[in-house]
Amino acid sequence: MNILFRADASEQIGTGHVMRCLTLAEELRQNGAVVFFICRELPGHLCSHLEDKHFSVLRLYTYDVRESHASWLGVSWQQDAEEVSQILRQEFLKKKRRIDWLVVDHYALDRRWEEKMRPFVDKIMVIDDLADRSHDCDLLLDQNLYENMESRYDGLVPENCRKLLGPQYALLRPEFIKARANLRKRDGTVKCILVFLGGADPTNETAKALEAIQLLERPDIAVDVVVGLSNPHREQIKEICSTMPNTSYHCQVDNVAELMAQADLAIGAGGIATWERCCLGLPSITMITAENQERITSAVALHQAILNLGNNKNVGSEDIFEALNILLTEKNMLLAMTNAALSIISGIEAKENIITGIILGKII
Repeated sequence: MNILFRADASEQIGTGHVMRCLTLAEELRQNGAVVFFICRELPGHLCSHLEDKHFSVLRLYTYDVRESHASWLGVSWQQDAEEVSQILRQEFLKKKRRIDWLVVDHYALDRRWEEKMRPFVDKIMVIDDLADRSHDCDLLLDQNLYENMESRYDGLVPENCRKLLGPQYALLRPEFIKARANLRKRDGTVKCILVFLGGADPTNETAKALEAIQLLERPDIAVDVVVGLSNPHREQIKEICSTMPNTSYHCQVDNVAELMAQADLAIGAGGIATWERCCLGLPSITMITAENQERITSAVALHQAILNLGNNKNVGSEDIFEALNILLTEKNMLLAMTNAALSIISGIEAKENIITGIILGKII
């Protein structure tokens, strides 16, 4: 079975779309599928990272970065469709290799683009969380938490489209499921703080968080700082970490689950890592660093699993410092956040392979 992923990473987009696709791709490959990626070489792309994981990456090159979600593609959707179609003709059609599933994870692509792909693929899966455009797909995954999950895509996908909705379907790497099964019991004491503001962090929220931790003057608390290869500030962050006692710097690492499991508190963004933290019951101080994170973060905050500081543009290091001071002295609050976070992701152990099962035809 041939599976093709269309997803991009960049300093503007972030790394989450590619990374969650990578999670699914690795599981599909382990079950015998042949997996390919098509990615555009935007600034901060992860093509080399995918190749390091031994995936074939077919690269798109032309781009003109602008602002809105629609332009995150770097080119018009028509141009992207033509370039991808050309690759499919050359790499698959001429070689008589059929694409069984096309998996699309991109805010700039919609039904119009997907319809252009139909002659080349058997089925299409869309990963989305905006519900702001129509799709031509057979399977839709939205792993986020919303109050109106069941009706969000009414009229936006075909009637026969199968929908997997909610955090219980979150694309989490196997190490998170394993770490959840062996999770230590937290007691509300903060001995270790994890700082991870997303793979790209273009506005350098990581530096704000580190400044706040420095204001604490608590060298007894260990700090783990995680950045991605797409982070344009990573060398600056590395330098700051080198001046802070009991602080470790990690760049594009594969042991984030381990770091989250050993942490007692996190400072993070409201993106895909939200579900990783919830999976491991990690209380977090959260900032909204992109518009699409607002509703998700608010929903998780309503469940009291996080302390939401709001839009990052309105959050300074002093605000993070004050939030840290509150949580460091409120053990019961931290324990309640842990329990709330774990309950949001309840059931994921039983459903971790359902997406792979549907794609491979093992689940009808």
